[in-house]
This record gives sequence, structure tokens and C-alpha cells, in this order.
Amino acid sequence: MDNSNFISSKLIEWYNVHRRILPWRGITDPYRIWISEIILQQTRVNQGLDYYNRFIERFPDVHSLASADEQEVLKYWQGLGYYSRARNLHATARIIETKFGGKFPENYETILSLRGIGEYTAAAIASMAFGAPYPVVDGNVFRFLSRLFAVDEPIDTGKGKKRFTELAGLILRPSQAGLFNQAMMEFGALQCIPVSPDCSACPFETQCATHASGKINDFPVKQNKTKIKTVYLYYFHIRSGNHIYLKKRKEKGIWQNLYEFPMIESETPLEWEELITTDDFKALFPLAEPAHFRLVLKNQKHVLTHRILYASFYEVEIEKTTQSLAKFTLVLPDNIDDYPIHRLMQIYLEKMSEKSLFCPQQSRVSII
Repeated sequence: MDNSNFISSKLIEWYNVHRRILPWRGITDPYRIWISEIILQQTRVNQGLDYYNRFIERFPDVHSLASADEQEVLKYWQGLGYYSRARNLHATARIIETKFGGKFPENYETILSLRGIGEYTAAAIASMAFGAPYPVVDGNVFRFLSRLFAVDEPIDTGKGKKRFTELAGLILRPSQAGLFNQAMMEFGALQCIPVSPDCSACPFETQCATHASGKINDFPVKQNKTKIKTVYLYYFHIRSGNHIYLKKRKEKGIWQNLYEFPMIESETPLEWEELITTDDFKALFPLAEPAHFRLVLKNQKHVLTHRILYASFYEVEIEKTTQSLAKFTLVLPDNIDDYPIHRLMQIYLEKMSEKSLFCPQQSRVSII
């Protein structure tokens, strides 16, 4: 590409002036670069920064992460979401500890073979820590390159990803691979933003093909729209004397190995009269045992990548422990912080401290 040196020079020049000061910038420690990249997947920098600092303070190296219990790792990840990232971090740290003697591998292919590390993360670690000439291609890079060169190949296809990786490789400055990759990602994050970018302040204004055509908002191109599923969750904050019940999510999927209240899931919204007739409800609360319910939070909306959740929470008072609850964990309310919980549970517990939580129109309902 004839103008590759011009593009890389302009990117690095822009980066040296406009880059954000962040703790994982300008370092060559592969462990800390790895942690930062995993945290910043699906997480904004301003949110991820505090998590990164806390995580590194507790787990400053591979050994400390590998030797920790998974529950503690999940606790430090609590609130970031996409908890498979934390589980993969923990598992990979143990692999590095046992297979590589605690030393982070330097070879791109070896890094790529590690659990939870894809082409993007492997390229970031290899280039920033070891200077290897592998281009990093993320959402910010897709956007910048598609607009600069008016590439209409959909970014959410294998062919499209390959095309953009090759394009990024053509303008990559091999002698400064890590610096170049950071510059290109930062440019997409701060300058070539998704909506209403300030093209008048862009160093590529006269070279940008989509700016010249007035079609900048048409790029990048996506082929498929994400299918969103709506799910209704009904949680039961069950009190038995001085204790409450928690359930550990063991099934694979969102929130695996995190704790929550016993819950009933439905694909359709259920009114109280419908909820109590479900088999799941009858199994959880046998009619032979007295229980008192009160709806305290209704249809709390929580948006995930592929799902929209509406969660309702019921406070439940029971007179004695039943066999149906024996499979859950009995804990003191003050000890709930010892258990990793997902963001939806956090939202509920935060609201529990607010006087406005309880729905005054909802009366207590007893089932005897």
C-alpha cells in the first residue's frame, strides 16, 4: 500500500498527542497487558479502570492468580459481566503456571492456543509485550479502516474479518507494532467514533473515502443483526429465621458459578396467579408448608448482549426449612458479600437499602 507509511505516521503522531494515560499503556508486562485486554472486552475504559487496578493489586502476577480460588476471582470480577472471561483468566493462569513455569509464552501461536485468548488478544499481547508484528483488529479498528478505505465487506463475517486483518497488516509499522496497534485502537475510540465524529479535526479528512462521498455513517457494514431474546425472571428472597437462601448457578451460560436467590425463569411474563400454578413454583414451595410472599421489585430491566431480562423479586418468609430448599446454601444476610453475585443481584441488594423499594400497592400474600 503506497500510503501505508503516511497512515502509520499520522496515527502515531496523533496518538502521542491525544492518548489517554492508562496504567497498561507503555508497559511490556504480558500478564498486565493480558488482564487489561480481557477486562476491556465488552467493558468501557472508564468502568474497567477501577476493576483493573483492584484486580492487579490482588493478583499482581500469574502465580497469585493461579493459586487463588475461583470463587475469589469471580468476586473481584463481580459487576463486569461476561463471567466466562474471569473463569478463563483463572484457568489460563494455572496453565501458564504448570505448563510454562509461570512465564507468559512469547510466541503468538502459543499465546493464541491459551484458553480465552482469541486472535485479537493474542495480537495485542504479542505486539505490545514482545514487539511481534501482528495487527490488532477490534471494533474501533473495523470502524476506522472501513471508513478510511470505504470497505463495504461486512465486519461480522469470516471473510470480512480476514479482509480487515490483512488491511491492518498492510499499514502496520513492524518496528513499532505495539505502539501502532495502540494508536489505531485509540484513534477509533476517541476520534473516529460511531456517531457524529468530528471529521474536521481528523488528520485523515482529505484521505477518507467515506468522508469525501458523504457516506461516513454507512460504515462499517454489518450483515447480521443480533437476535435479542426476552426472558422473565422471578426471584425469591427467602428468609428462614436469621438466614437466607442462595443458589449457585452450575449450568453453563451466563453467570455460571455465581450465586443468586432461588429463581423461576419464563419466556413470557407471569402474573402472580399464573406464577403460583407453575410446576417450578409448586416444587419450590410445597402447599403443605406455610409461606408468606411480598413483591418488592417488579420487572427490573437488565440488558445483556443477546438478552433482555425483566426480573421481579419476592420477599418470602417461611416458618421452617423444607426439603425443597435443602439443595440451596443457607447464609446469614451479613455474609452475602462473601459470595460472588451477578449484576442483577447487586441491583436488587442496592435497592434493598432504599426506603422506596417496597411497592406500597403490593400487599403480603400467604400460601398455607
